Amino acid sequence: MKKTTKNIFLGIDILLFIFVLGNDSHAAKTSHAKTAPGKAAVKVTEIKHVSNPNYTRVIIYLSGQTAFTHRLLKEDPKIQKPRRLYVDIKNASISSSLKQPIPINDGLLKMARAGQYNKGTVRVVLDIESIENYKIFYFDEPFRIIVDVIGKKQAGKLPPTEPAKAAPPEPARPSLAQQLGLKIKRIVVDAGHGGKDSGAVGKAGLKEKDVVLRIAKGLKETLAKETGAEIVMTRDDDTFIPLEERTAIANTKEADIFISVHANASFNRKAGGVETYFLNLTNDAVAIRLAARENAVSSKKMSDLQYILNDLIKTSKTNESSRLAAVVQESLVSNLRAKYSDVKGNGVKGAPFYVLVGTHMPSILVEVSFISNPKEEARLADSAYIKEIVAGITNGVNRYVKEMEVAVE
Repeated sequence: MKKTTKNIFLGIDILLFIFVLGNDSHAAKTSHAKTAPGKAAVKVTEIKHVSNPNYTRVIIYLSGQTAFTHRLLKEDPKIQKPRRLYVDIKNASISSSLKQPIPINDGLLKMARAGQYNKGTVRVVLDIESIENYKIFYFDEPFRIIVDVIGKKQAGKLPPTEPAKAAPPEPARPSLAQQLGLKIKRIVVDAGHGGKDSGAVGKAGLKEKDVVLRIAKGLKETLAKETGAEIVMTRDDDTFIPLEERTAIANTKEADIFISVHANASFNRKAGGVETYFLNLTNDAVAIRLAARENAVSSKKMSDLQYILNDLIKTSKTNESSRLAAVVQESLVSNLRAKYSDVKGNGVKGAPFYVLVGTHMPSILVEVSFISNPKEEARLADSAYIKEIVAGITNGVNRYVKEMEVAVE
């Protein structure tokens, strides 16, 4: 297996992470996912994007797993071709439901388009405006290829998004965080699951998606008040949002903190407590099973996912995320124990959660209690308990914000 500073090929035929920094090489990069001999062709069913002028995530959805290669091409003025990044998807065809081309025009990418390059290959092309680096990785169940493009828009390239006004609007009043010069100006709160994905369901019928939405709504109010930061929610109703789109929301909003809220579950009804996670590798079987459930994949897939993370965490905010997780965990447990003395603190752990993959800011996932534990399920249905969870997380984040304030002085 060959390793260079620009390409690290990892994986055992299931998951691959490729990181390229400013690479204009014409050599194709190959995934290690394999297509079984004689397997029916997969369909490219949908292409989505989420973007801002400095970051774009393109998500290519497929009907099944297959191999792919990618290549970054330089601009070719002779044939009037812009700089392009393409992904060749093997043993694939285009679904009749695929709507394209997809205009992007965010300063980084012009558009995404797909075509049947040959009988067995679909080529997805991204026309480039300006990029500095990109990452390509993929997730399973359903199989989707994710392209993260990072850079800065070129001045004067974008058309105005609204007509010019005779007089400029009055400047918005700076938030408290901005007035104090804090680094924490925007926090994204993610209520796990939602819509068709109910998450874990307790014995009495309480659904994880409903509990965590209540907590997230409470956090939106208290975090705004206590930190002065702008609070953005990935969902504020019973809507299904794919995990990779939640991450993209945090990145496109240029958040300073990302908090994903979940309720834990176990086959052991006696298991209980509170725990907080950050993105990392782990050999803990319990943490792997939990991540598999939250990622909606099998435990076998999770063991393979760790290969993708081996490189990815090198560019993530691991240290900051670990610190944020520690102060939130300590605050949450302490706050709950003041009124519920038997609350168990299970500590801070690293685990490979899809929703944390690719975030550009300190990011944590909080498992607020075990919905599978009848006693904790009853508490999660109680507004008083929810209020204490919200207060505990808020106090922890506020403590982290104050530490950041000291750090920038």
